Amino acid sequence: MNVLKKAGALVGAALLAGTLSACGLDLNTSLPYSIQPGSIQPIPQLQGQRVVVGSKDFTENIILGYMAEMALSAAGADVIDLTDIKGSNSSRQALLNGQSDLAWEYTGTGWINYQGNELPVPGGEQAQYDATAKADAKDYGVTWLKYSPLNDQYAFATTEAYAAKNGLKTTTDMANFLQKNPDQARFCLETEFTSRQDGFPAAVKAYGLKNPKVENFGIGTIYSAVANGTCPIGEVFTTDGRIQGLNLRVLEDDKKAFPQYNAAVTLRTDFLNQHPQLRGPLEKVTAAIDNEQMVELCKQVDVDGKDAGTVAHDWMLSKGFIK
Repeated sequence: MNVLKKAGALVGAALLAGTLSACGLDLNTSLPYSIQPGSIQPIPQLQGQRVVVGSKDFTENIILGYMAEMALSAAGADVIDLTDIKGSNSSRQALLNGQSDLAWEYTGTGWINYQGNELPVPGGEQAQYDATAKADAKDYGVTWLKYSPLNDQYAFATTEAYAAKNGLKTTTDMANFLQKNPDQARFCLETEFTSRQDGFPAAVKAYGLKNPKVENFGIGTIYSAVANGTCPIGEVFTTDGRIQGLNLRVLEDDKKAFPQYNAAVTLRTDFLNQHPQLRGPLEKVTAAIDNEQMVELCKQVDVDGKDAGTVAHDWMLSKGFIK
């Protein structure tokens, strides 16, 4: 039996706690999950090995973080939870600085935000993954495990009623409509999306958006702001369950302004080389999750009000990975 631990529960790990606190990372309380092995069986080389799992601060990434924790706990690792780190850059720095040992990342984010490229790699998911993984290994000593079918892309959304009234199916439709109706060029956007090069600037450039008015919201409130008419158009993640729950329409990114964002576990290469057995349990989870499933899991959290850890636990049970 393995019990997942929050970083703050490790009383003896004073150095870790001090380092994390100094960097503004939250140390959390214990998780109430006791994990029994299922199809993921104990691995002798991982017994008692401390592994700190980080995540970003949005629902999907938190769920993925919990899945990784439960997989490694079933394999016998001493798992420490550091999910819900505020912002992509903070999560990334925690990995690079050794404050976390692994985190789920997205191929487009790695390529644009961390590698500093302006345009996505042409050729689809595999091409984007290959380029990102190669560059990250060379420049930062980070290894990307196999990528998932889960591809959580950025998009714009409106209400179904607004889209139907104005004939909006694609982002080009939206751009043409806004050119004729500039008073409607009001966007609800999360602060990070407003500035990151694979976010709003990419869309402005690709679709020729003129003088858009931006209202910044927390990512969790954008969906309701669009649904209640605060803004006619908002930024969404294509796997977010609130799209379904609030009857929003996702506009097709027909000019491919946004990169591919396949999810994959990233680890420092030196840490993975020391513990290569981490790969197996993590890649089992990676292969099993896809967009359709994640939409439902996110809906359970963001619409139905369930706890993200409980949702991840139920999914891991349903796949037989744990008992």
